[in-house]
Amino acid sequence: MTQKTKNIALVCGFILLVIIAYKFAFSNTLETKQEYKALKNEAVAFDNLPMQLSSLKQKEKYYDSLLTKYQLKDNSVQNSILKTINTYADSTGLKVSNFIEPHQIKQGDLSVNTYQFTLEGHYNAIITLIHRLEQNTKFGEIINLDFQKKKNYKSGKHYLQAHVLLKSFG
Repeated sequence: MTQKTKNIALVCGFILLVIIAYKFAFSNTLETKQEYKALKNEAVAFDNLPMQLSSLKQKEKYYDSLLTKYQLKDNSVQNSILKTINTYADSTGLKVSNFIEPHQIKQGDLSVNTYQFTLEGHYNAIITLIHRLEQNTKFGEIINLDFQKKKNYKSGKHYLQAHVLLKSFG
């Protein structure tokens, strides 16, 4: 064998030795190190678990208070809207003459509900109710408000009627 052949065999043997050493020793060490890092991260996550739990409980209380504040308890949105309107109507003399089943539209993963109802009463009372629905209850936004002056032919009196469209996302 010549010197050149010996050097080639030596280099090939060294490469083969490195591959075998990697396969049996180094790869196991690297896998064990990755597993150790993963377990260490899990241990840190478990150490932070009580803090995360208390944070989630505080968020739950906050969101429950928002639901209570905006009158969205356990009922459906439609029942909550109707309850809010009736509560205000009883105190101001407004009359809810019509409340139609909501129209639902699916836009991708978003559901849009449109509620239509008709109010009868004084202008200021209707406007105040509309303001409360938009600002204080967060049911949605008023997308159309149509006032009509009507006449009751039995009594000969005029009254104001408002057709309201309220759009809600949910």
